[in-house]
Amino acid sequence: MHYSALDLIKVEKELGANNYRPLDVVLERGEGIWVWDTDGRKYLDCLSAYSAVNQGHGHPRIRQALIEQSGRLSLTSRAFRNDQLARFYEEICALTNSHKVLPMNSGAEAVETVIKAVRKWGYEEKGVPENQAEIIVCADNFHGRTITIVGFSTDPSSRNGFGPFAPGFRVIPFGDMAALERAITPNTVAFLVEPIQGEAGVIIPPPDYFRQALDLCRRNRVQLVFDEIQTGLGRTGKLLAEEHEGIEADITLVGKALSGGFYPISAVLSNSEVLSVIKPGEHGSTFGGNPLACAVARMALKVLVEEGMIENSANMGRYFLDGLKSLRSNIIADVRGRGLMLAVELDPDAGGARPFCEKLREEGLLCKDTHDHTIRISPPLVITKSDIDWALERIGRVLR
Repeated sequence: MHYSALDLIKVEKELGANNYRPLDVVLERGEGIWVWDTDGRKYLDCLSAYSAVNQGHGHPRIRQALIEQSGRLSLTSRAFRNDQLARFYEEICALTNSHKVLPMNSGAEAVETVIKAVRKWGYEEKGVPENQAEIIVCADNFHGRTITIVGFSTDPSSRNGFGPFAPGFRVIPFGDMAALERAITPNTVAFLVEPIQGEAGVIIPPPDYFRQALDLCRRNRVQLVFDEIQTGLGRTGKLLAEEHEGIEADITLVGKALSGGFYPISAVLSNSEVLSVIKPGEHGSTFGGNPLACAVARMALKVLVEEGMIENSANMGRYFLDGLKSLRSNIIADVRGRGLMLAVELDPDAGGARPFCEKLREEGLLCKDTHDHTIRISPPLVITKSDIDWALERIGRVLR
């Protein structure tokens, strides 16, 4: 039976939970920066599955690693060892200067893992009284969708109707050093923060904020935890966004592009001090660290580095940002970004970003609106100047 795009959308609406409001484009194929819908129409993907396909759709070397490993061994659980896990540890530690790794599957699982780890570290190593550990987070954060995580979200649509929530979190404004200083108590075990707030609309911290934050955390024996699930692995023009700040966080969370979009894998990258408190039986995951995920992640990291995608992200990001800034439109309120993590904020009187994303879709660009008035633009890191010129022409036309 042949399904048209309308048929497929109808079935989704009838049988699926109504927890997303996607653009009405039904995609069936992707290659590099391009995706095609069921009618054969071609689009430039300017979301990269929220940075999960930094390496481009269907990267042949990552696909080959997936095929080869799936023919050998896909899953053992962690009850036994597999031949891919140690190699993954070795390669990601060398690349990111980490001492310990704990692999999980999704970004939210990595966040849940680090919450458990820093609390346990606080009780066992810092001497925080039992069940009194506090973690500082920022307003407008996005760290995932579990009950724990939405409990410290400030986004009503993430939070409302899902309580009661776990205690132990303090929310402060992003980029406010005085607020961070005030929030730290003897019971504070960690400051969990995105180096650039993605879902909030690509919000970049003030200069030197994180250098001061790290210094403050060190003085108070607080772990600085960077959620780099979206910003990491080349998206901002560096391997990790922390490099822009000239610091190394105590703990870094990666996911999304860790598999190039082929398979769910995430990881907590840590100093030895924190992850050493987790003992056998205290935390785990059936699929976490499975050989298929590890083989895919190893190749996903390899192509990022060997094919110059991180440098391309920096160069093309500058070119794209300059191009967006040169657009003449009375509805553009701000343009900002780092690397290929870009945002165009529209004037609140423009009627919201969603209608403009619909128009961009008609022009052959798939972008995502966030926080009502902002259009996010995050293409795969393999984009070229001519692709960007093509995109700028269409973005200019729609926003004028």
